Amino acid sequence: MSTDAQQTERDVPVYIDTSKASIARVYDAFLNGKDNYEIDREVFRRVKAVAPEAAQLAYDNRAFLIRATRFIANQTGIKQYLDLGSGLPTAENTHQVAQRIEPDSVVVYVDNDPVVLAHGRALLEENDQTHFIAEDIFEPERILENETVRGHLNFDEPIALFQMGTIHHYDGERSPADIMKAYIDALPSGSFVGISHFLDPQTTEHSALARRMEDVFIHSPMGTGVFRTQKEIEGMFPGLEMVHPGVSLCATWWPDGPQIKPLDQVQYCIAGGIGRKP
Repeated sequence: MSTDAQQTERDVPVYIDTSKASIARVYDAFLNGKDNYEIDREVFRRVKAVAPEAAQLAYDNRAFLIRATRFIANQTGIKQYLDLGSGLPTAENTHQVAQRIEPDSVVVYVDNDPVVLAHGRALLEENDQTHFIAEDIFEPERILENETVRGHLNFDEPIALFQMGTIHHYDGERSPADIMKAYIDALPSGSFVGISHFLDPQTTEHSALARRMEDVFIHSPMGTGVFRTQKEIEGMFPGLEMVHPGVSLCATWWPDGPQIKPLDQVQYCIAGGIGRKP
């Protein structure tokens, strides 16, 4: 690794603004983690007020990431991953899941949250197949040109790209579909893309709950969290061949066993899917 690449990964300034909620730290609070602050727990409490089982959103999202990684590692032969918005290691990380199956798998994590960056440094110390860059995951052109990304991922071979539980927090002018198209256009044939996203299921029973949670997220100290329809989420996989069953509830996308207990209402409000680039 070059000196410049090492600086990109290691020499990132850590400044934590505890007056603003952080996406990564709020998710950590949802997962009952310890890397969060009162402002982050306030968001969690507000969402729980309208959806008592709200923590299940984060658990289903994380479980989907783990199953998606196992699928990639077991079934596709891919050994390189670009994980956008890596979050905090409350549960298993992508590299731990992938490397348990394929020990020489390489993972490049991307995040710009200061607390996540501190954990990213720790990941670099424990695993030389794991790399971390401090960038905005909603600026694909910058990430795709990043020296660490280009130095550790071979864009002549298929790559697994994950945007898990992240793009519903994008609040810029560019459309999420356009952001994903920029990433997908840069991937080689045979690559796989995994996305999970807050869902408005458009049903009488569950849509009102999705919109109430959306309203809380948007008007909370975090300020983001859009619940989109299945059609809108499917539009984030342009030109890809969807792995069966396509975009579906995270809880029901190739679960580890039969579904015995009924789903909580909030579990109808987060969906995910994986697509393959022809």
